[in-house]
Amino acid sequence: MEISSTLEQTKTAQAVPQKNSRIVIQGVRGAFHEIAARKFFGENIKIVPALSFAELFEKMEAGGTADAAIMAIENSIAGSILRNYHLLQHSDLTITGEVYLRIEQHLMALPGVDISQLKEVQSHPMALAQCALFFKKHPHIKLTESADTAESAARIQQENLWDVGAVGSELAAGAYGLDIIVRCIETNHRNFTRFLALEPKDSAVANPLANKASVSFSTSHEPGSLSRILSMLASQGVNLTKIQSVPILGKPWQYLFFVDFIAENKNALQSTLECLKEMALQTTVLGTYKSDNWTTNNE
Repeated sequence: MEISSTLEQTKTAQAVPQKNSRIVIQGVRGAFHEIAARKFFGENIKIVPALSFAELFEKMEAGGTADAAIMAIENSIAGSILRNYHLLQHSDLTITGEVYLRIEQHLMALPGVDISQLKEVQSHPMALAQCALFFKKHPHIKLTESADTAESAARIQQENLWDVGAVGSELAAGAYGLDIIVRCIETNHRNFTRFLALEPKDSAVANPLANKASVSFSTSHEPGSLSRILSMLASQGVNLTKIQSVPILGKPWQYLFFVDFIAENKNALQSTLECLKEMALQTTVLGTYKSDNWTTNNE
């Protein structure tokens, strides 16, 4: 079954009340973040753009600017966005959901422009990384990193850049009047990005269907400390879907672990969280939420 990341062919990842009308995204109109936001929250939302992930958190924590946010956390090709783990760890936001989006990267330019005429292509560094093999075949094109895929498309339209292309979504091409020169130039067509839905901790409503948790913790400097925690997770019968280590600032060679796991039910989820808090150090629950069954929604 062919998968598309266009708005017309996406489906709501889970049953989320459309109470959040203002959703902060990283990027501008036409960004993949917008597609993910509408897939998760529905069409009845207002997009609030942020040109960086740091700005996304600033707008969410300022109060009165937005009700929720959508933030990319990892990509199946380019890997985790480590900076976003730090931002989340030190914020007043909690994860209330997730959505997996198939990412189709398209090469676009002003109408009538051929790929041989392009001297430069601009896009977000992760998008360029996802299309590295394609551009190896076109060495005459200079690759330039930008803050956002859709912002690059917008700049081409605004500045009438005839010899510059962009890499981004079909939504962005349509929004800024660009033609798609080559479709689906991503190296691996099983290219997915996982996005997190974020809300303020003091106003987020617990989801009774929550079966997934995202947590962070550190361990003592004792042999087998991490192994014992992983054994506990296995004994609880939970499915460990993610483990990511990041250095602890100011503490050389000590690490913070970010873990995602899925439990069979709410009781198993809470029981596992309680065991983790007893065994680990500096345990922080970043959110409990309903998992997005991406194998069903995206294939």
